Amino acid sequence: MNPYAALSLNTKTVNSWTLKQAVDGAARAGLGAIGPWRDRVQEVGVAQAAKMVSDAGLRVSSLCRGGFLTAIDDDGLDDNRRALDEAAELGAPELVMVMGGIPDRDLIGARARVEERLASLVPYALDRGVRIALEPLHPMYVADRAVISTLGQALSMAEPHPAEAVGVVVDTFHVWWDPDLESLIATAGERGRISSYQVCDWLVPMEADPLLSRGMMGDGVIDFGSIGSWVRDAGYRGDIEVEIFNEKVWATDGDQVIETMKQRYLDLVAAPHVHENT
Repeated sequence: MNPYAALSLNTKTVNSWTLKQAVDGAARAGLGAIGPWRDRVQEVGVAQAAKMVSDAGLRVSSLCRGGFLTAIDDDGLDDNRRALDEAAELGAPELVMVMGGIPDRDLIGARARVEERLASLVPYALDRGVRIALEPLHPMYVADRAVISTLGQALSMAEPHPAEAVGVVVDTFHVWWDPDLESLIATAGERGRISSYQVCDWLVPMEADPLLSRGMMGDGVIDFGSIGSWVRDAGYRGDIEVEIFNEKVWATDGDQVIETMKQRYLDLVAAPHVHENT
């Protein structure tokens, strides 16, 4: 059994690479999947991107990203429908959504717009066979990126909709700090809502730009063993996607980044998962 069969390379982790380079690098390294961002897909077009991934023998674990549904003057629905179309053509089971920040100091109103617009997208997602994956972001991003900060909020927002239409993302960087994380992951599993498990580390000290402060697993403070066991115990058996925003990682040779990623994955993230499937 390939120990990296469930490991997915998010294209942001090798940010300087084209989609072709990322696909080739992931295949060369024996990974099972790739998680492209839409900008990389659009470099070559959706049809060519889908063929490229398929020809390399890889799966698409998710497509990043849709969302940004909080604006007052643009409901964001057209772009999100396009994103769902792209995900369907790529064969991506999940479209990761970051909900957007606060345009006018009205946090309650921004969250209400997200709920209303999400409801409008659910029938379209069901028709396309792609699940909307709500990603809570760390609270420091509420103002500019995500009015959903906790897994609990994401689950509440998903609850009115079928589990096959709306799920949640467990991203270690964003949720590791939550004292209720274990019970929330268990609840997400019970409800069939875990869409994606994304991993990277929280660096101490942080980089000057918090957006670029994600680190390679093992370079920060996150307890991947505990979180991974909670996700596994919740029944998740999908791909484990490594998504890192970090200038030093981006400046490193991509093949070297992937080799480090593979070793840290085995050492810190997936040992029980790999053992279970070998």
